[in-house]
Amino acid sequence: MKRDTAELQDPSDTIRPDFEFSRGRPLPLGATLTRNGINFSIFSRHATSVTLVIFRPSEHDPIGEFALDPRYNRTGDVWHAFVGGIDPGIEYGFRVDRVPNHEPQLYRFDRRQVLIDPYAKELSGGATWGGTLHLRTTQDSASKPVILRHSLVADQEFDWGSDQPLNIHLADSIIYEMHVRGFTQHPSSNVKASGTFLGVLEKIPYLRELGVTAVELMPITEFEENDNPRINPLTGEPLRNFWGYHPISFFAPKASYASRSQNGHPLREFKTLVKALHAAGIEVILDMVFNHTAEGDERGPTFCFRGLDNTTYYIIDQDTGKYANFSGCGNTLNCNHPVVHDLILDCLRYWVTEMHVDGFRFDLASILGRGRDGSVLSNPPVLERIAADPVLANTKLIAEAWDAAGLYQVGHFPNWGRWAEWNGKFRDDIRRFLRGDPGMVPLLATRMAGSADLYQYDGRTPYHSINFVTSHDGFTLADLVAYNRKHNLANGENDTDGMDENLSWNCGEEGPTQDPDVLSLRRRQTRNFIAILFFSQGVPMILHGDEFGRTQLGNNNAYCQDNEISWVNWDLRNQNADLFRFFRLLIQFRKRHAALRRRTFFQEGNSHPADVIWHGVKCGQPDWSWDSRTLGMQLAAPDGQDEVLLLANSHWEDHEFELPRLMGKSWFRLLDTSLPSPSDILEEGTECRVRRQDAYRVCSRSVVVLLGRPHS
Repeated sequence: MKRDTAELQDPSDTIRPDFEFSRGRPLPLGATLTRNGINFSIFSRHATSVTLVIFRPSEHDPIGEFALDPRYNRTGDVWHAFVGGIDPGIEYGFRVDRVPNHEPQLYRFDRRQVLIDPYAKELSGGATWGGTLHLRTTQDSASKPVILRHSLVADQEFDWGSDQPLNIHLADSIIYEMHVRGFTQHPSSNVKASGTFLGVLEKIPYLRELGVTAVELMPITEFEENDNPRINPLTGEPLRNFWGYHPISFFAPKASYASRSQNGHPLREFKTLVKALHAAGIEVILDMVFNHTAEGDERGPTFCFRGLDNTTYYIIDQDTGKYANFSGCGNTLNCNHPVVHDLILDCLRYWVTEMHVDGFRFDLASILGRGRDGSVLSNPPVLERIAADPVLANTKLIAEAWDAAGLYQVGHFPNWGRWAEWNGKFRDDIRRFLRGDPGMVPLLATRMAGSADLYQYDGRTPYHSINFVTSHDGFTLADLVAYNRKHNLANGENDTDGMDENLSWNCGEEGPTQDPDVLSLRRRQTRNFIAILFFSQGVPMILHGDEFGRTQLGNNNAYCQDNEISWVNWDLRNQNADLFRFFRLLIQFRKRHAALRRRTFFQEGNSHPADVIWHGVKCGQPDWSWDSRTLGMQLAAPDGQDEVLLLANSHWEDHEFELPRLMGKSWFRLLDTSLPSPSDILEEGTECRVRRQDAYRVCSRSVVVLLGRPHS
């Protein structure tokens, strides 16, 4: 019987007195369990010596160091050894050196350091969130570095049963972006294992009630939360690396996201979460950060990559050794070096085959399209290999198609027909339209139609557009309608961080207010955003907590806020039950109506029936002028389904829209964002037949959706 959540064996049994050392084999890289021991394998092209260091669990002094013979324990650029008599639970690392080293600015070897294995599936030393400053090295009286993070050989046995990735079609997906710790850390979450994988598991009934089809987890591989040197000037509290976009490892799940600290639990608890989400019909998408590592620039700490083979893993100036910084985080991973893109492919395959995840979102993915000199490649090898990899053939691939150096590839990301994109233009254009900016009606229609201007030319489809109005990066939805400017003083950077232009509008007053008119308008604008999002072609993505009004108090860059600014306050679920209901019913409606989840772009023309008809306040006469702020979108009904008519008015005045004449059908109201709850959106089967069938008055700054269905 395979173990699921069982304990590991007694750590004292992980090393037997009869362990032995032999040549081992070069592949696979990393630590591989066999019947009689463990094979260790690691890449370093420019090292002249490598030493395998073995530790008992939770101890800093090694119990064995094995110098690898470059003639016996090296194949090409891979160093390897087999150690018999050791079992899962053992910790290990490597000392790596180059003698002589005439270019220390390029080859940053230091045999005093014990390096993490980049292929390690689990790391020790980080079981407690916010505990010891794990990334630093301290020195004892003999000036010998003491490393607080080691690679760990974990027991990966787990009873998956018949579980496999769900392979829900991307067009049918509704994505929920979530931070594992932030989702349940607030006391109001009422879960037993707050801030952990199992805490998310306890909220699966909630996710099912909401109706999302996938959770997109912000980084869950090992990162160091204590690497932020700043304090909150408002409270004096230390700030954390809360978001986790600063990876130590690409393989190892974050130990402090597990509810128990014993070795092996992070792996088993993550697998338990994935299995439970799949049983509930919910996919798991991981946010992967392959563009840089937590080692930073030449002044940063060394975990593994820098100390193993600096010039292979990073894009650096070959004369000065300075790191290219296309990530904005101090270094840039050399993704299109063959060794590095093998690492990336091995990692993705591991998460799919061993951890059963369904997809990936690639942070600052445009960096993966840069060559070894930093230039932008027309056909980046690593992106092509990911797209064509047979193991990943059914895996969702989502690119954040820009980087921190100004490269913006939304609509032009190298794709081979496989890559979907976070559509930043959808976000910006919808915000501008609902803010009331002029000239936005043509762009609104383009975005709601699936952004054919971005994706149709190279053979992609509407579902390659991941549509969103908010994400972790920026305002929450509640703040988008309550703040004109960012309020980031708590980040300790004198309010200089975060985007200055948010395309937001506070509806008349900055921040919290008791003004009933302002609150009413904010309520309407919130629903306008979500109505347009869910009635647009493409894949909708929402940010956790937006469905019941989570606020960050105007902070649009809460990467360092491990507190109530970032935590989901579940009391809002009851306080804003009407907003949650609006989200839930919209999701249900989208799932029922195939016309909102098209696999192809709209056909418009005289040679065939139109899939979409655009209107202005006059039927069939859309107003594309600069001053227009009104648009009607009528979707043809698939067999047996209702016609859909969306009327959007971002003007500060009411407008009466002519209604298209129906044959044998009547118009029924599904939603009107100007109405109070529960009239703002109606349950299935209770939609209200509109009194006038020739016209509908759409209030200022409102969205209306009518359904054309047969007379009852």
